Amino acid sequence: QEGPRSRRTHARRVRARGRECGGAMTERGYRIAADVNKEGWEKASFPVLCETCLGDNPYVRMQKEDYGVECKICVRPFTIFRWKAGTMGRYKATIICQSCAKMKNVCQTCLFDLEYGLPVQVRDKFLEEQGQSKIAIPASRIGRDYTLQEMQKKDDNELPYGKTAAHPMLKRLARMTPYYKRNEARICTFYVKGACNRGQDCPFRHELPEGGELANQKLRDRFHGENDPVAAKILRRAEEDMTLRPPEDRAITTLYLGGLPPACKEKDVKNEFYVFGEIRSIKMVPKQNCAFVTFMTREVAEEAASKLYRILKIGDKQISMMWGRPQEKAAGAASSSDAAAPEVPTGSTYMPYYPSMDPMAQGNCPLEGEMVDQR
Repeated sequence: QEGPRSRRTHARRVRARGRECGGAMTERGYRIAADVNKEGWEKASFPVLCETCLGDNPYVRMQKEDYGVECKICVRPFTIFRWKAGTMGRYKATIICQSCAKMKNVCQTCLFDLEYGLPVQVRDKFLEEQGQSKIAIPASRIGRDYTLQEMQKKDDNELPYGKTAAHPMLKRLARMTPYYKRNEARICTFYVKGACNRGQDCPFRHELPEGGELANQKLRDRFHGENDPVAAKILRRAEEDMTLRPPEDRAITTLYLGGLPPACKEKDVKNEFYVFGEIRSIKMVPKQNCAFVTFMTREVAEEAASKLYRILKIGDKQISMMWGRPQEKAAGAASSSDAAAPEVPTGSTYMPYYPSMDPMAQGNCPLEGEMVDQR
């Protein structure tokens, strides 16, 4: 039987092992943490990275150096990590400290959001529409250090981001899978000048730079979410391709749903749309795996389209959504087909004409002195 003295000895051993591994004791056990000394220098045991920057190789070997470089944002020394991002990737390193990364919830290397994989400017724009205030770091050195010190006193659960519901546009734009193209080698500057003599042994890419707005990216602008060309490109894409524009006819209140699963029932469709407002009717077309949802008002239909476009899933299957077509066009198409047929006169004086009434239609010539029927 284990006594109190042996339990205390075991607890001291566990705490000592945790300190050797660079961990910190919390209510749920040990966690990887970053310690900051009195001078504000940061020492960490593992970086804060996204899945893309880690690369496709599950066995990552990292090099680290305590206080090896200054943070590009707060200009305080921190632990730098360096590794090869995948089998075909280049060597990457951390460029900002963990305190700045946690404040903005971004990767220490690419400075993209850890939850959505998007630039800070895109994320903050749509989160502000949801009611969350933007987290800004003061420009002065004293204000910046004070803000970071106050953030370090908070627990991980008290960090600013992740408190409000996600914006529907963020769900459409989110990159949930790794994008390893960002880990490719950089372009060889000697090849651009025509002076590279390494050939196939050159570790850099032998391509010409494309130029454009993406060629002028600044690290501080990406971190603060201001004047970021990558964010501007994504916002244009969100405006053009990720928005379902309502038709000009205000009488249209019907949404078309395509690609429904074969086992989909009317109840499954109703469960997704009833939260937005009163539904007039739901028409299921099982043969074509589609449905038509008609709302009572146009405002409710627009809200449902803006919230569920490109993110609606029924039975783990992505559902396509479009606005319904007006009924007058269908009626107009039918009337135009009828107009192509000759109009039949009505009235009691009309007498139909048959080919047998005309001798010329039967191949007979008229007799001399007989008049030809001109009807």
